[in-house]
Amino acid sequence: MYLNCHSFHSLRYGTIPVSELVAQGKSLGVTAMALTDINTVTGIYEFYKASKEADIKPLVGMEFREGHKLLYIALAKSRPGIGEVNRHRTKYNLEGLPMPSIAPGFKEVVVIYPVENVPDTLREFEFIGIRPENLSLLIRPEWKSRLSKMVVLQPVTFRSKTEYNLHRILRAIDLNTLGSKLTLSDYCGADEMMLSPEEVMVRYNQYPQIIENTFALINNCLFEYQFGVSRNKKHYTANRDTDLELLTSLAYQGLVKRYGTDNIAARERVEKELKVIHQLEFSGYFLITWDIIRYSNSMGFLHIGRGSGANSIIAYCLGITNICPLELDLYFERFLNLNRKSPPDFDIDWSWKERDVILDYIFRRYGAEHVAFCGTNVEFKYKSIFREVGKVFGLPKEELDALSGTAMDQHDKNEVVRLVHRYGMMMEKYPNQRSMHSCGILISEDPITDFTALEMPPKGFPIVQFDMHVAEEIGFDKFDILSQRGIGHIDDTVRLIKKNRGVTVDIRDTSLSKDEAACNEYLGRGKTIGCFYIESPAMRGLLRRLKCNNYKVLVAASSIIRPGVAQSGMMKEYIFRHNYPDKFEYFHPVFEEQLGETYGIMVYQEDVIKIALHYGGLAAADGDILRRAMSGKGRSKAALQKVKDNFFASCAAKGHPEQLSTEIYRQIESFAGYSFCKAHSASYAVESYQSLYLKVYYPIEFMVAVINNQGGFYRTEVYVHEARMSGAAIHNPCVNKSEVENTLYGKDIYLGFMHLQGLQGEVARCIVEERLANGQYASLEDFIKRVPIGIEGLQLLIYIGAFRCTGKNKNELLVTARRIMMNFKPEHRQPQLLPEPVREYKLPQLKRSPFEDAFDEIELLGFPVSVTPFNLLKTSYRGDVMACDLVHYHKKQVKMLAYLVSRKHVPTKMGAMYFGTWIDANGEFFDTAHFTGSLKEYPFKGGGCYLLLGTVEVDYHFPTITISKMEKMPFIADPRYRETDAESMRTQERLREDVSMTHRAPYPQEQEIGLPRHRMRSKNISK
Repeated sequence: MYLNCHSFHSLRYGTIPVSELVAQGKSLGVTAMALTDINTVTGIYEFYKASKEADIKPLVGMEFREGHKLLYIALAKSRPGIGEVNRHRTKYNLEGLPMPSIAPGFKEVVVIYPVENVPDTLREFEFIGIRPENLSLLIRPEWKSRLSKMVVLQPVTFRSKTEYNLHRILRAIDLNTLGSKLTLSDYCGADEMMLSPEEVMVRYNQYPQIIENTFALINNCLFEYQFGVSRNKKHYTANRDTDLELLTSLAYQGLVKRYGTDNIAARERVEKELKVIHQLEFSGYFLITWDIIRYSNSMGFLHIGRGSGANSIIAYCLGITNICPLELDLYFERFLNLNRKSPPDFDIDWSWKERDVILDYIFRRYGAEHVAFCGTNVEFKYKSIFREVGKVFGLPKEELDALSGTAMDQHDKNEVVRLVHRYGMMMEKYPNQRSMHSCGILISEDPITDFTALEMPPKGFPIVQFDMHVAEEIGFDKFDILSQRGIGHIDDTVRLIKKNRGVTVDIRDTSLSKDEAACNEYLGRGKTIGCFYIESPAMRGLLRRLKCNNYKVLVAASSIIRPGVAQSGMMKEYIFRHNYPDKFEYFHPVFEEQLGETYGIMVYQEDVIKIALHYGGLAAADGDILRRAMSGKGRSKAALQKVKDNFFASCAAKGHPEQLSTEIYRQIESFAGYSFCKAHSASYAVESYQSLYLKVYYPIEFMVAVINNQGGFYRTEVYVHEARMSGAAIHNPCVNKSEVENTLYGKDIYLGFMHLQGLQGEVARCIVEERLANGQYASLEDFIKRVPIGIEGLQLLIYIGAFRCTGKNKNELLVTARRIMMNFKPEHRQPQLLPEPVREYKLPQLKRSPFEDAFDEIELLGFPVSVTPFNLLKTSYRGDVMACDLVHYHKKQVKMLAYLVSRKHVPTKMGAMYFGTWIDANGEFFDTAHFTGSLKEYPFKGGGCYLLLGTVEVDYHFPTITISKMEKMPFIADPRYRETDAESMRTQERLREDVSMTHRAPYPQEQEIGLPRHRMRSKNISK
């Protein structure tokens, strides 16, 4: 009876989650129903599965609309039918064309037209949907004559009056209008609810033929789907055997290249992996990945293969990864095993500048009909919910800001806000829009439109209409094609070194950088600003606490910084055991046997699984459930609870102390979704070393590359400072030296036009292109004649000093610019055979304060270049202690003057606290801690220099100042303003700080965790 049901995947229209739609059908005794969401098949596979479990016959299809107009409903008669529906929708999605009002000549699809859009002639597969309110039309002969083509149309969109109101709110959000301004055509009728089949039959009892037609249509539709079957592209070559033949050949070629001819262990590992890969029929997956890497290498691109794929020696031999699994004892079974049904998982990174080239190759190589990005459902989030619902109720901007920017318990309690809360909370977890998965690519064996319609987001690559979880359930596994700026840092640095020094650095040779002595010395001191993954204040502090000086410790550090390890208390325990290896006992013999390398601490996902299997005695299947939960892929709470129950039952049977088992499972639970596998950490560590090697030996080139790739953890100013500390001379943009990006001449860095936010990108490119084509600019007038620019852009360039190459000061240039531009006409920019000489005018001497340039720089760049912020302070005081000496002041009070770099918010049970990162007058970094009490009286007041008073705490070689008082220090008055003190102080407010917020529950305190540091005995200690 229900041939037109909407779920909440009918975005900003339907109100019912798929599982609840099916549950309602079951409760009412429905035996067959159709999911026909608007222009999408997002929910059909979840619907199919749930309906089968509920003993309801599932029909699937799509409701085709153009704008808000319902054109027709298409129901698949079979699996090929859903492909027809998908291809029809896809054609108009990808071409951006309006959907025609009449359906095409479908073969395995039934089409139902609403009475408002019925064609004059109906084909065999076409029907008319008669809603209850349409029955009165049937007294007219022209309608009654078509009874044989009529079926029951009882749409379902909501479940209750409250949800009907929610539907109207969703429609107003979609139309970006007030709820009071909706028209009848903007939302559905008040009767689009699911009734019992008996109630529906009563409504149509005068027209039994319509009921018979409906049942006949339902019987004629049989959509079946087989789960558990791989839908990925099966083979790279002709078949499974030739895939294995090619993979074997490539693996042995790589084996010789990586290990030489005499490494027996490596050869045995290759043979073992090839057998498993062939048995699981994953040779094609490996070869497709290898093919993508081969193309990347042919283009000269640098890539990083990471994730659990780095456990595989085959991946290492094929050049997919750069991690030797033998060196780090990475076991292949973590990546692939005969019990694992899902394909391998390679995460591959490219520079953000090169990723689209790789994507374009994949689409061309494997065919547009077989490749698409995975989709993702972007849900309504807390802030957006209250803002969007508030707009529907007509709340003004200031009230919307208050609703979205504060906690619910701080909102007003008036009637409108209560309604906003009521409907807003109903929308939580509702999908708001479909978007592109950040990196997941699907490559299918059959045309991908057999399974889904495709959409074309602004990014320019088609996406499927379901997310990665649905993709995996129906047999697809994604190739993760990622981008990151860290690779751009490395790649661009190598190019700059070649250009600037004539030196070729083979950064792909990881033996060059890994465990290199000078790099290890930098690691131990936390001198890692700009380096991939190891530059944040927290990571630099960890490196110093560990005195990290080798690859294996860096691998561990890359994982213990993760929230799961930190939350469990294991990060602190690892630091203690690393520094005092003779002052602890292993919890249990299993920890010594399995986790000796990490002092008995669970650091990686594999460690958790080892302990679950060897200490807890869990089955391998339970271990895989834990693995998926820790990688964020597990979604079943019931399955995790079963694992937990099995763990405690097995521990009790083994005679383990209950207290120890409870503590161990607490640690295991804290890892869920927030830990790395060892191979992933190792991949990160290699890239960190590559970055660090370039920073150590080519620091200026490295920092230029970091800035050109738009930085990392910090803002541009910090990297400019680091370049200056490395010996570079920093120059403001110059029309005759600068390019769009930053330019390096020896040790001279010329900032690029990219940093001038007020300068149009087209103008910046034109400045460079014109100079390259026709030579340097001889004067300001010459520049104006050659570059199309307005007076605002010209003044901006003058203020930043871009015309200092002319030898004239800014005031003189400003007067000249206004004089020229006043009478200048664009046609004067045409090339002249005999250019007129520039007329010179004698101007009076225009004096300028030396500090005016610094304030210009702050206004235009966000930071001073010609001086440091300390030079602009009213005070000459620079502090009693400098950062380099803090380690000698443990438990002593110090007073320092410092420039604020960043602060990180951390929730605690006592309230919010912050960790601050600062630069002293010598340019050295140091860190502070600000607890709730001191923050109330001495808060942060934005970017700038502060006077700090606090007590030094040296924690495992790493000093931190616990701040008791601080105050922001004033700059000198801005000499460009004479009117008021307020104006003369306004510029320093443009100085920035990096602020990162943490949205999580407070971590437990050390005393609350009660982590045992000694072995716990039992009557029957079993290994």
